[in-house]
Amino acid sequence: MNSEHLHPETLAISSGRPSHKAGEGINAPISLNSTFVAGGEINYGRTGNPTWHPLEETISALEEADATLLFSSGMAAITAVFSLLPHGAPVVASHEGYSGTMSLLKRYHDQGRLEVRFVDIADTAEVLSQLQGAAFLWVESPTNPGLAVADVGTIIGEAKKRNMGVGFDNTFATPLNQKPLTFGADIVMHSVTKYLAGHSDVVLGSLSTKDPALHARLKDARVSFGSIAGPFEAWLALRGIRTFALRFNKAQESAAELAKKLSGHPTVTNVRYPGFGAIISFEIKGDAVAAERVCDGASLIINATSLGGVESTWERRRRWELESPSVPENLIRLSVGCENSADLWNDIDIALTKA
Repeated sequence: MNSEHLHPETLAISSGRPSHKAGEGINAPISLNSTFVAGGEINYGRTGNPTWHPLEETISALEEADATLLFSSGMAAITAVFSLLPHGAPVVASHEGYSGTMSLLKRYHDQGRLEVRFVDIADTAEVLSQLQGAAFLWVESPTNPGLAVADVGTIIGEAKKRNMGVGFDNTFATPLNQKPLTFGADIVMHSVTKYLAGHSDVVLGSLSTKDPALHARLKDARVSFGSIAGPFEAWLALRGIRTFALRFNKAQESAAELAKKLSGHPTVTNVRYPGFGAIISFEIKGDAVAAERVCDGASLIINATSLGGVESTWERRRRWELESPSVPENLIRLSVGCENSADLWNDIDIALTKA
C-alpha cells in the first residue's frame, strides 16, 4: 500500500518494518557494531548503523520528508543546522524559545559567528521587517515555554521569496498538528527525546528534509561532529514511536480540558494554551517561591524538566539560568501525559490550593 495514503497513526506503526517474509521478525533488530566488513554501505559506526534507518524512515513518513537523519540529541541536530551557515550570516529567530537554542544563538551572535536578529515570532510584521538581507529563518512554533504561535505560512512564504533557508523546530506541535516541509521549510528538527520516543528514557534528535543536497551536507556535519545516536537508544525510540499518535492524542485531549479548568481557578492567571498540543503554561497569583511550592505540592505530576513523556511533569521555567528573561518568574510549564485527566486535575487543584 502507498504510504502517501496512510494516516499518521498507521505510519507511526507500519513504517520502518522489515520485509514481510515468512519467518522474518516483525521488529527491526539492534545492530551493536562499531565496525563493519569493507565493501558495504557502512564501514564504521560513525558513518552509519542499521538500527538508525527504521526510525529515520518512520520520522520521514510522519513529516512527509524524503530523508531524515538521527542525531545524539536535539541540540546536536540544531548545532548541525547552524554549522552550515557561513561566518557572520544574518539569522532571524525568536527572542523567546527553547533555552538551548536561544543560548547557542546568543553565543554565536556575541562571538560574531552569526548575526542573529531576535524577534517576537508571533508578531508577523516584526518578523517580516527583519527578513530583508537575512540568510536563514529559524522558526519555533509554538514557542517554549510561552506557547506563542507564528503565522507559519506567511513568514515561511516570505522567507522563501527572499531565497532564505528555513529551519523549523516542530517538537511541540509534532507532525500530527503541522508539517513544516509542506509550508516550504527546508529542515524540520525534532527533539526525539520528547513525544516521538515518549518514555523519558532516551536522548535523541532528528533533522528531516526534502532536499538531497542539503541532506548530504547535514550528514557530513553529523559525521564530522561525531554527534551520532547509540543503537540501543535508536531502538528504544523506534519502539516508542509506534504508540506516538495514541499517546499524543490522549495527552492533547487532556491538555485542552485542563487548560479550561486552569483558566477558571482562582489562584491562576494568564493560561497559555494555543488550542493544540499537550503543553500548558500558566502563571500563578504569587511569586517564584509560591510557584515552586505548587510544583513540589503534587503527588502525580512530577517536578522535573523535559517533557513529552507518558507521565505528566511540570516545573517553574525561570529556575534555569539560560531561560529567557522575558519568561515570568512565576510561570509553570505543564507537560500533560497520559494519565486520567480527572486524576490530573485533582492533583493540580490540591497543589494550587496548598501553595
